[in-house]
This record gives sequence, C-alpha cells and structure tokens, in this order.
Amino acid sequence: MTSTQDAARAAQALGRPFTVGNLAVANRIVMAPMTRQFSPDGVPGDDVAAYYARRAVGGVGLIITEGTYVNHASAGSSERVPRFHGDVQLAGWAHVAEAVHQAGGRIIPQLWHVGATRVAGAPPVPDAPPVSPSGLALDGTPTGRAMTQADLDDVVLAFAEAAADAERLGFDGIELHGAHGYLIDQFLWDSTNQRDDAYGGDIVSRTRFAAEIVAACRRVVSPGFPVFFRLSQWKSGSYDARIAESPEDLDRLLVPLVDAGVDVFHASTRRYWLPEFEDSQLNLAGWVKKLTGKATVTVGSVGLDNEFGQAFVPNGRSGVDDIDALLERIEQDEFDLVAVGRALLADPEWTAKILSGRTDELVPFRTEMLRTLR
Repeated sequence: MTSTQDAARAAQALGRPFTVGNLAVANRIVMAPMTRQFSPDGVPGDDVAAYYARRAVGGVGLIITEGTYVNHASAGSSERVPRFHGDVQLAGWAHVAEAVHQAGGRIIPQLWHVGATRVAGAPPVPDAPPVSPSGLALDGTPTGRAMTQADLDDVVLAFAEAAADAERLGFDGIELHGAHGYLIDQFLWDSTNQRDDAYGGDIVSRTRFAAEIVAACRRVVSPGFPVFFRLSQWKSGSYDARIAESPEDLDRLLVPLVDAGVDVFHASTRRYWLPEFEDSQLNLAGWVKKLTGKATVTVGSVGLDNEFGQAFVPNGRSGVDDIDALLERIEQDEFDLVAVGRALLADPEWTAKILSGRTDELVPFRTEMLRTLR
C-alpha cells in the first residue's frame, strides 16, 4: 500500500466526526489523560493552557485532561497536581477550556480521587488520612482507614460539585477516573473492597459507589452533557489484576453504570491489541461496546513500539510504530475513539501528521520529554 493510500485509510477511519450528546468532535483521536504535575498549588496556569491548546491546534478531536482532584481532603497526594475546586484553581481551568476552544478543540476534565494510594502526610492536606473501601493498600497491607457512610456521601457530593463546575466553566463533558487502582476502582476490585455492607460483596454490590457517583453527576448537569467513565482491569503495580474474569462478570459490572448514566466508557489497557478474554480477539473497549452498546475509547501504546512503562526508565525511548492493527479494528467498529498518550506528548502534531500521511515526520517519545510541558 502506498503512503497516499495509507493516509487516505487513516483519514477515513480516524478522521470521521463523532457525536455524543451535545459533544461533537472533528475526529476519533483523543488526547489521553496524563499526570504532568505542572500546576503549583493545584492551579493550572498559562503554560498548562498552552500545552493543551497545542494539541488542539495539532488536530486532536477531544482532549481529556490529566487527573484533577475533587474537593475532598484525602483526594490527592501532590500540591502540583491540578485541583478542580477553589476559585483560583477553577479560574485556571476556565482559561484552559477557553484556550482549547479557541484552537478549535473540545476538552473534558478527568475528575479524580486517589483513595488508598494517597501518601500519608503529603499535600495538599497533610493531615488527611488515606481513605478507601476497607483501609487496604493495593498490595493488601493496611493503610489509612475504611470509609464511613458520611465519607462516601462527601465524596459523591465532591464529584457532583466538580461535574456541575465543569459545565459551568464551559467544558464539553467530564470523565470519572474509575481505573488503575484509585478510589472508585478500589471499590470495584475485590482485593481492596472487603466491605460487608451494601458497597461490598459480589461484583454488582461493588459497583454501587461508582454508580452513585455517576448518578449524582448526571443529576447536576444538563442531559446533553456527556459523562465518560474510565475503567481498567490492571492496577498501578498490579498489572495482572482483574475485576472481571469473564464477559459475564464484565456485563454485571457495566449494567449499573449504564443505568446510572454513563455515556462513554474509556477502557484502559496497556496494549490495545491484546484480546481481553479467551475465544475472542476483542480488546476491553471492544467487549464493553459489545455488552453495553455504548461508545467506547480504546487506549494502550498507540503509535509506539513499547508500553508506557518505558516512560519512567532513565533515558527511556519509545520508537514510532505503525497503526495498521488499530485502523483494522476501528474500521470494524470494535470501538469508537482512540486515546493517544506518549505519542501526543512527544509530538503535538501527531494527529495532523497521521491524518495527512506525514508519518515520516513523527517524533519518537523520550523520557526527558516529561520534564517540560512541550
């Protein structure tokens, strides 16, 4: 196939518009959420706004921001991760949204609570303990404390307030971070959820907290304001972890979330091309779409020749790789959107180059790129 044919194929598959609710994006390429820690005191500044706007100028259809802490004392572990509460912080986010819109893009914030992975004594609230379903870290050791009903209610309210603020500030939707072993995901995973009340037990009961957050957010935003939900099997440091061992388990997990009001599922994997269950080539995003009928986002080492762990290796490098397998899958409607992480971090013009066939101009990822907001 010639480079002209490759470009035409990529443009046809990834250059199609996509609409969900009131959100309409120009193409199927999404900037994946990536924690950058360039927001002192939790305030995203002009440099953060310019960083996201560059990806919009480069043609990205939808930007999902880095995780941003909701208004709960135990939500985070860094004073340099942005917060989605407070007058100064929200003013910074309003500027980010405006900059992206002026560049022709669309943007949604990822709302985040780290739960048991919070480092005790860390900012932004040093005396806030880690909180989680059962007071257990991801490795099963005790940490912090188990959440009371009052804690649960407070966190649900914090997510809902952030959702309402996102719409008020002019964002195009929200994403709830329910993946990677953070708070919402800690309820979904039986290894960290040992509760014996209505929020623990079987896989359906373990979805209750997540579903309550989704429903609370859905209630405070307009009907056309889309709610994305990010989920994963793997956890930070537990790459072989699984919530659902079968499609039937996954279906039981998803139904309450759909009923609560999720519009799009963002299914996080480390390598998008790997099948999720035996006897099928569908990846996690493909299975979620098949089971729910909802639109899905796939993610995992798109456009690069190794997985994201290389981002944290000194002098690490990820070479440019083709996306033929990705195009084949999206042509078959296995999923709807494609989230790109390190490749977009390395090259703000990745989208434009892919859609126009300028693949020889793509920039490889290098670990040193994490030190600045390029």
